[in-house]
This record gives sequence, structure tokens and C-alpha cells, in this order.
Amino acid sequence: QVQLVESGGGLVQAGSSLRLSCAASGGTFSRYIMAWFRQAPGKEREFVAGCHWSGGTASADSVKGRFTISRDNTKNTVWLQMNSLKPEDTAVYFCAAVRRSDLRIGVRVNDYDYWGQGTQVTVSS
Repeated sequence: QVQLVESGGGLVQAGSSLRLSCAASGGTFSRYIMAWFRQAPGKEREFVAGCHWSGGTASADSVKGRFTISRDNTKNTVWLQMNSLKPEDTAVYFCAAVRRSDLRIGVRVNDYDYWGQGTQVTVSS
């Protein structure tokens, strides 16, 4: 059973940066597709960025050029570097994982089997 624990959220001003971390345990991390999703109040959970085990990445158009996902398979950790934060980035951010033999980075909630508890990110204007 894979366990994911996020950290790094907080309250920041618009234009600031935050780095979220997700520590994984209980599985062969290097064979998992990892992703970040977010959910704002009253909205559905949405894909933010993902990376497959060999380092390839994908991100939502809304965060391209501002957010960067990365991972270290030796540390069982994935990060989300968020720069130039906007008030509309305010949400609970979730780490997600799925073991796949291919390199497809899913963008749907149902594409992932394991989820963290989430970390709140609040961006004030």
C-alpha cells in the first residue's frame, strides 16, 4: 500500500513562490507515475502537473511556465515548484500516484490509485 504525505503549503501573497513536497512510501516509487492535482472550494479536483518515472512531465495550461514538477527516485519524493502565484491558484493540493508500465501521464482523477491528504495553498491578492 502506497502512502503519500504532502507538505509545504501555506499563505502567500500574489507573485510569491512555494515548493510543495510529496514523500512516498510503501511501493517501488521509481515505477510510479506521480502527479499533483488541486481542488478549490466548490470546484472539481483538477490536474496540475505529472511526471513519469523516467522524468518526462506534463502540466496544465493554466500553470505552464509557472509551475514545475520534479522527482528524485532515490528519495521517493516529488516536488511542485510554484512561481508567480496568483489568487486563482488557491486550493488544496493533492499528490497522486499510479503504477504503470507505460509512460502515460493521466490527467483524470480516476487515472490514479493513491492519494495524499492534501496541503492548503492560499494566495492573497
